Amino acid sequence: MSVAPLISDIRDALRDEADPERAPGMQAYMKSAMPYRGVRLPRVRAITTVALKAHPLLTLDEVETAVTTLWDEAAFREERYAASALTGHPLAIGRLEMIPVYEHIAVSGAWWDHVDSICGRVADLHDLRPAETAEIVRRWGRSDDRWLRRLAIISQLGRRERVDTALLTELIEANAADPDFFVRKAIGSALREYARVDPDWVRAFVAAHADTLSSLSRREALKHVG
Repeated sequence: MSVAPLISDIRDALRDEADPERAPGMQAYMKSAMPYRGVRLPRVRAITTVALKAHPLLTLDEVETAVTTLWDEAAFREERYAASALTGHPLAIGRLEMIPVYEHIAVSGAWWDHVDSICGRVADLHDLRPAETAEIVRRWGRSDDRWLRRLAIISQLGRRERVDTALLTELIEANAADPDFFVRKAIGSALREYARVDPDWVRAFVAAHADTLSSLSRREALKHVG
């Protein structure tokens, strides 16, 4: 089955809901070279859901094709947000075959919003294919690409008590000295969220790594626990 009707519906709906007055501000906020239509993210996701109901994807190959086509041919940033939303298709959840797609989104998107949009997909993989996923994020955590490193560090967001603290420790230690703002912020974000589950562990971790963690990472980690 062709994915063209699905993609066409998404693009048409985004065009119909465009807000030219809002678009420049959205583009400026995200420092995006790609223009915006001016459609807020919740509406992008709703549009994608409606289009999927009209044009269901029946195989994983169709999901991959739809995601990569919409992503690579995007003329507006909302089209890329819709592509990321498509990665949440039930056929794609927990499938290791999607890893190259996630890598492509992170590396070619090269900004925090695109990376953060897929971290939940990797969290699902941690739950369903833990051993294989751990090896993948270890590779990302030592990549030359800062966005793959960010994705590795935040890949367990939302897992709460299921967080693999040994893996998180390994990834943070490998990146603690990285001067990049977005990597340092990712470290702090991962620790801050886990502090909601085990604040004592996070306090102890920050204390033990006080000489290597940046002030930004420490501040973010302890934001709600002191």
